[in-house]
Amino acid sequence: MQKRTLGKSGLEVSALGLGCMGLSFGYGAATEKGEAIKLIQAAVDRGVTFFDTAEVYGPFTNEELLGEALEPFRDQVVIATKFGFNLEAGSANGVNSKPETICRAVEGSLKRLRVEVIDLLYQHRVDPAVPIEDVAGTVKELIQAGKVKHFGLSEAGVRTIRRAHAVQPVTALQSEYSLWWREPEAEILPALDELGIGFVPFSPLGKGFLTGNIDETTTFDKGDFRNTVPRFSEVNRKANQALVDLLGRMATERNATAAQIALAWLLAQKPWIVPIPGTTKLHRLDENLGSTGITLSAEDLSEITEALSTIDVQGNRYSEQSQKMIDR
Repeated sequence: MQKRTLGKSGLEVSALGLGCMGLSFGYGAATEKGEAIKLIQAAVDRGVTFFDTAEVYGPFTNEELLGEALEPFRDQVVIATKFGFNLEAGSANGVNSKPETICRAVEGSLKRLRVEVIDLLYQHRVDPAVPIEDVAGTVKELIQAGKVKHFGLSEAGVRTIRRAHAVQPVTALQSEYSLWWREPEAEILPALDELGIGFVPFSPLGKGFLTGNIDETTTFDKGDFRNTVPRFSEVNRKANQALVDLLGRMATERNATAAQIALAWLLAQKPWIVPIPGTTKLHRLDENLGSTGITLSAEDLSEITEALSTIDVQGNRYSEQSQKMIDR
């Protein structure tokens, strides 16, 4: 497995990580624990060293899953988790990044992950009620105390990133980025490049849409959050099929899959980008990892850019409620 370094931090991880949320949360029923552990450990066997979770996934059950699955490999892997929600009632109830909440979250995560230190700790969503300087300062103290190694932000805007970075260097930003959500290219990527911050795109396959296995006739489990996402309405899935068709044509020409082309495109954007596609299936894990062996030429990338200019992706990427938690 190829390795990449997240910005100037020195944190080296596999070129593709594994987003673990879907094993416990978000896409319907949780994967059976034994099967989930097998998948995570299979990823380790294949050279994946970067695993992503959060206390809110479950809540708590995803961290517990990773803690058990990765305990035998602790010295081989980098585990990232997140804080930032009110979870006292057992489910997420608004954002909360007060210093005492951060410290409480870290103590819980350390126990559930069965680790002595958290490799990468993200603020899951920016809390407008707490100055980002206070958040960064709290994480800085946790780093000094030896409980955290690196600080990250998720779905943060450029101004917030700069303010946080001035207090405690930010190792990575985690936000959505893919062929059907390219907004980070305008302001986020240039700022990260300037500051030496790595980028960890989640949903690099468009929450599954870019794999070509979803169309307007697909039905989702009643517990699948995509039922609430405007971009996944039947009419928008039909309208967005043009992008999947494009990927399919390019994949056929290169003896690859649409998912592999989508991931290879992301990897080609910057050397400090590390996508974290998630899956519950071993053959999809292998398919995703196969993208690291695909090199898109400058001509390939130009062809994709030109083709994308003719495609207008339809639908918001979040529900109205979730959209309110995105920092601008």
